[in-house]
Amino acid sequence: MVYLLYDILVLLAGLGLLPYYLLRGVKYGKTRRGIRERLGFYPKDQLRRLAGKKVIWIHAVSVGETRAAMPLIRSLKKERPDYAVVLSHVTETGREIAAKIPEVDLLLFFPFDLSCVVKRVLRKIKPDLIILIETEIWPNFVRHAQARQIPVGIANGRISDRSFPRYLWFTSFLKPLLENLAVCCMQSELDAGRIHTMGARLDRVVVTGNVKFDMEISTRFPERDILREELRLAAGPQILVAGSTHSGEENMLFRTYRRLLGTGMPLLLIVVPRHPERAAEVAEGAAREDVPSRFRSQISPEQEPMQPGEVLIVDTLGEMLRFYHLSDLVFVGGSLVPVGGHNLLEASLMKKPVLFGPHTHNFKEITKLLLAADGGRMVPDEQTLQGVVARLLGHPDEAARMGEEGFALIRRNAGATGKTLDRLLATLADEP
Repeated sequence: MVYLLYDILVLLAGLGLLPYYLLRGVKYGKTRRGIRERLGFYPKDQLRRLAGKKVIWIHAVSVGETRAAMPLIRSLKKERPDYAVVLSHVTETGREIAAKIPEVDLLLFFPFDLSCVVKRVLRKIKPDLIILIETEIWPNFVRHAQARQIPVGIANGRISDRSFPRYLWFTSFLKPLLENLAVCCMQSELDAGRIHTMGARLDRVVVTGNVKFDMEISTRFPERDILREELRLAAGPQILVAGSTHSGEENMLFRTYRRLLGTGMPLLLIVVPRHPERAAEVAEGAAREDVPSRFRSQISPEQEPMQPGEVLIVDTLGEMLRFYHLSDLVFVGGSLVPVGGHNLLEASLMKKPVLFGPHTHNFKEITKLLLAADGGRMVPDEQTLQGVVARLLGHPDEAARMGEEGFALIRRNAGATGKTLDRLLATLADEP
């Protein structure tokens, strides 16, 4: 009865959200794609990629989870090249990032969590193992997979401070699902304790660490001077890159930028919104702060180089590391506003000092480690941001040392991918 009620609620929620998606499509100039996929209807040629192969299905909600899954996917393909890898997403941006991962055999939008849809999808995909990235539990999906005796495991699992109390309200609903999970590979002891409290069996919970420490630079980037020329950026000024920014943060950055320029600092600002469809909105905010802007997608060789006082707004996907490589200093967004932060380690991977606001509860452990290693600095507000940016850009040796400390932190904590993969693959029927 409880799952029938859940099905009804999911159906009503879907119908209620439909107007929102239509309005969002109008606002950002695109329609919501993949409705047929979300209902479990696939073209025959799409499923032929899985013909005759065993299948491992990895579910990563959006961009952050997709990037976290990359080391795992690459290692999985090396370890089990005979398996097809299916990667699913809820968001379009996650799917666009995933399209650049060559090891993935099939990309899908995650099905609506209705029993009739989930049953249809599992019957067509026939996965031998399902891996959920960062504790993405969809009750019907997990329940019907378990009913078909498909092992379901969690990789890079975490239970945030914000979500844990909410989960506890639904322990009686979640416990039957969690106690039948094949394995829960969690980031920390705290996460392990929380998922056990929620209902997972203690003998199936293991701390394997955070696979984000296993990120690698898979692309060789051009020299910074060449990149500057390609992006039409003036040759002299230092570069501040603000990555994964959200509404409310960009205006703080524009005001900070103007004040720093007013002190005589030669500086260029590059803003990479978390959601590139917001680029026009970000440009409007820049105009209100009297900051001229350009879009990354509209750069051409004929343009005059961008000078201090202008801002480059990145309206493309998949170039974050490229811009971090180009930077002298990185600010990671979603942290000056109460979003919870985004991956700080991408800047450290590029050996850059990283700044972030106080709202990093989605990356609590990484934040703590990065601060302890002095690879990053927390800036509680707009005024502090200005002072720390001025300090680090005025002392490049200190900034370079911070970047090196952050990179060393990544190397010290590497190895989670191998531990996670070993535990997940052990759940397959053909494993000893």
